[in-house]
Amino acid sequence: MRGSPIDFSIRLQAIRERIGHAAERAGRPPADVRLLGASKTVSVEVLREFRSLGLHRFGENRVQEALPKVEALGSGVEWHFIGHLQKNKVKSVVGHFEIIHSLDSLGLAKAINQYCEKIGKGQPVLLEVNVSGESSKEGFNFQEVEKAVKALNDFPRVEVRGLMTVPPHASDPEFSRPYFRLLNGLRNKLEQLSGRPFPELSMGMSNDFEVAIEEGATIVRIGTALFGERPPVH
Repeated sequence: MRGSPIDFSIRLQAIRERIGHAAERAGRPPADVRLLGASKTVSVEVLREFRSLGLHRFGENRVQEALPKVEALGSGVEWHFIGHLQKNKVKSVVGHFEIIHSLDSLGLAKAINQYCEKIGKGQPVLLEVNVSGESSKEGFNFQEVEKAVKALNDFPRVEVRGLMTVPPHASDPEFSRPYFRLLNGLRNKLEQLSGRPFPELSMGMSNDFEVAIEEGATIVRIGTALFGERPPVH
């Protein structure tokens, strides 16, 4: 474990206070921002401790790691899938996760829609947008998103709730601000063009979540600041 239950309580309270202050600076109700514990490599025991402290929303990156946690923690937990999703893993994700943050291609949307048709369900998703244009990142290119949203009308079981992005890594959180602002602006444009809401903006992690909230984030994905440093996963 990366600390004691007392440490966990202190960390969680500190993050919640920072979320509240950032929301207030932006003139937003703190309740508009949801804290997602990015729980990759975090044990079930630690997640149980955080659940006992009132954190009931976790995000996982890898299907094979996530499913045992989903089963072990049982009801009362909201799971989000935040990692790259391969088409052959769709059956393992749909039905187990409240929302998929990482819809990054029309091919994946087709696979999700086909499986949802088979089981008679819909799947909420966020479109992952590569705002920075980095070749190392997944996601729709910024210029492609409007076209992709129109194409997604062919997949009615895929319920697009908003957008997600990961800006380039930087030590200064202010470096992320223009990328978050671009994503918010894109969301507003999509709402105007489509005539329907895209309420969710998943953006901001441990090093820049306050800036993300100031720029409109509704979900912040916090890992290290909650759970401590984690070993690299290869």
